[in-house]
Amino acid sequence: MIRTVIVEDNLYMQSHLAGMLAADPRFEVVSVLRDAFEAERVCPTERADLVLMDVQTLHNHSGLAAGRRIRASGGTKVIVVTSLIDPDVLAKAKAGAADSLWYKDHGDADLMSVIDRTLAGEHVFPQFSPSVELKEMFSDEITPRQLAILRRFVEGMTYDEIAADLKLTKNGVRWNLDQIVEKGGFRNKHELLAAVIENKLIVTTLEDAEV
Repeated sequence: MIRTVIVEDNLYMQSHLAGMLAADPRFEVVSVLRDAFEAERVCPTERADLVLMDVQTLHNHSGLAAGRRIRASGGTKVIVVTSLIDPDVLAKAKAGAADSLWYKDHGDADLMSVIDRTLAGEHVFPQFSPSVELKEMFSDEITPRQLAILRRFVEGMTYDEIAADLKLTKNGVRWNLDQIVEKGGFRNKHELLAAVIENKLIVTTLEDAEV
């Protein structure tokens, strides 16, 4: 039996994932949790072979941080299961926070394929995070530099702070943000920020602290 821990703070998704695995006799769901940091305590005692890990869990605890530490302890595969399209999520998952990643809108059959391939020793990651519509543009039309500026703007940094952090001029920061606003047809930067946060393009609230 493949001893599996599900970490998901959405109760509907919890039930959905547990039901999907219960239908496959190879799997035993040994624990269903809402908090990624709790999973770190549970996995060793439950001798977990596999963790399906949400990214933004209860109390904003980071599934990426927990996943990295669970993997480091050895013997447990971690598959990130997320609806967050923030490119940083995919990058951190690839950099050691997970064995594989699956976006929640891809369907159950695809997830089972990712699980099987991961258990067989593969690392299954999309090449790119999904692109979503942001009013009159798509998120993949935002350049990496603009995304870096936008991330810091979402975090509340001033133009001067962003410029210093990214080694740009203050006018360069302003110009790039204005370009996104204009291309996307937004009325102002506040409307742009609302769209970015609503579509989960940038996530800045994850708590990574060690347990």
